[in-house]
Amino acid sequence: MKFARLIFTTLLISSLNLVAQDDESVRLRSGDNIEIRLGGVPFEEITQVTGPYTVDTAGFVNMPHIGRIKAAGMTQDELQLAIEKSYRDNEIYTRPTITVSVAMQTRFVNVGGEVRMPQRVPYTSDLSVLSAISAAGGFTEFANQGNVRLLRGDKVTMIDIRKVRKNPSLDVTLRPGDSVEVVRSLF
Repeated sequence: MKFARLIFTTLLISSLNLVAQDDESVRLRSGDNIEIRLGGVPFEEITQVTGPYTVDTAGFVNMPHIGRIKAAGMTQDELQLAIEKSYRDNEIYTRPTITVSVAMQTRFVNVGGEVRMPQRVPYTSDLSVLSAISAAGGFTEFANQGNVRLLRGDKVTMIDIRKVRKNPSLDVTLRPGDSVEVVRSLF
């Protein structure tokens, strides 16, 4: 029975690692809902740590036995390593394996301006500017398709969707928190 549990836990951790690797570039932020799983320890100990967590307003997660760990600004991999290190350094577990997965359905990209249905589009790792515009109903008849703004943090990037349609490799992959604004045509 213990062997079956170990195999199940190993398979679960492996599959969660694949999900986490898809979104490695995504940085955690306050309010993110995450799932933390513990492996490499006795089964009874796994249930004390494994479960849902929320990154608090100060950017921390509160972990059993070790307290608060800074999470905001880290990738999933970075947080995994920080938690594992803290458990080892505090001599709680000698060889813990931590897996962190982010509930991506809580992440969005804003799409506005001259689109048929301006909205927050749920983030997926393959979401691009063109697919986000499509998810928002496509362009209105007043849209300037040669003048689409991508706002990412403090940076603004202008994208010509007409060129993207001719050469799909020019389509920009979006990140959570990005905003896509379709500018109105002057004519």
